[in-house]
Amino acid sequence: MTRTALKSSGVADLAHAAREAAHALAKTDAARRQFTLDRVAGSLRAQADAILAENAADVAAARAAGIAGAMLDRLQLDRERLDGMARAVEEIAAMPEVVGRVDARWQRPNGLEVTRVRIPLGVIAMIYESRPNVTTDAAALCLKTANAVILRGGSESFRSNQALGRVLAAALETSGLPPRAVQVMPTAERAALYELLACERDIDLVIPRGGEGLIRAVVEHSRIPILKHDRGVCHVYVHADADPDQALAICENAKVQRPGVCNAAETFLIDRAIAASFAPRLCLRMAELGVEVRGDEATRALGGAAVRAASEADWDAEYLAKIVAVRVVDDLAAAVEHIERHGSNHTEAIVTRDAGAAERFAREVGSSTVLVNASTRFADGGELGLGAEIGISTSKLHAYGPMGAEGLTTTKFVVRGDGHIRG
Repeated sequence: MTRTALKSSGVADLAHAAREAAHALAKTDAARRQFTLDRVAGSLRAQADAILAENAADVAAARAAGIAGAMLDRLQLDRERLDGMARAVEEIAAMPEVVGRVDARWQRPNGLEVTRVRIPLGVIAMIYESRPNVTTDAAALCLKTANAVILRGGSESFRSNQALGRVLAAALETSGLPPRAVQVMPTAERAALYELLACERDIDLVIPRGGEGLIRAVVEHSRIPILKHDRGVCHVYVHADADPDQALAICENAKVQRPGVCNAAETFLIDRAIAASFAPRLCLRMAELGVEVRGDEATRALGGAAVRAASEADWDAEYLAKIVAVRVVDDLAAAVEHIERHGSNHTEAIVTRDAGAAERFAREVGSSTVLVNASTRFADGGELGLGAEIGISTSKLHAYGPMGAEGLTTTKFVVRGDGHIRG
């Protein structure tokens, strides 16, 4: 597509305005950006009725279109969730400043002083599905780090995102920050998305967050660097030396507390040494909680008639529902091998009382978050002290795992001399 065609649609103008806003944002101080975020949080609460009315319209349209399960759950807002969004913005506002932080300083033998300093990335294009909370989380994190952002949600959340966009625009206007620093795309048309992905002159990074189809479309069409927030095929490995009661509680929380999110567990791996006693308890508990178990031959033999036979596809599945795959593995090495073959670089957990096994698992598993004796549901920016997250990066680039404010910055070198010249 030519630049002339881009201009005619308005998408290129939107991207160029974001670039100019990013230049202006980079010159603002932390206090002004914090003030703006506090206004955003207050406005989310003050405009709750209007936001919830637009969200209710989105939810009704989604139901009529046959959307259900995890996507509908992610779409739906209520006062509690909206207040949670406001609190997340406040937490981001109160976080220590990242921009301008000196990460390292050293002096060369010739007297030159070298520092590495945190700076914004510039312009972020955030492309996501269903979740209105991503609109405010991403906007807040980008404003905190002096990045401009273009937000492109899915058609199912269009009304909700436009309402949130109005709140963000009003906060920017009243606080004196560049009004185009946060822009919600005025259309959910796929053609406009492809045009956005061609704006490599003005956009520095694309962050897609959603289903496999969305990720694939962005990867295929983008001319801009991409940091993927991909599927969550998360595992809990119950080691031979696990506390059975603790393991059962962790598995239950990881699968059932909120099944439709990316850090919910999709596969349980049970060490063969503990399988005869633990697998029946686990399968029974899952059945009591309404979770369908799909197991390998050993799990079916131990878990009873309710356990369905797992296919090869089940080991790669992100169910986002009350379904879980269960496999009995020979030992820790076999568990790691399974994760290497079927995982998505998201989150894995081990339950064990053996400190050596825990350290080996943490060292050998390369996923972005590894937990020891804790639920996979803690793989979350807020839970890990990042305030909020723009997503969970499964790309091994500058940011990997829950991506908070620091992940939206890079570093530059500042070198100070005293008339130094190179011979």
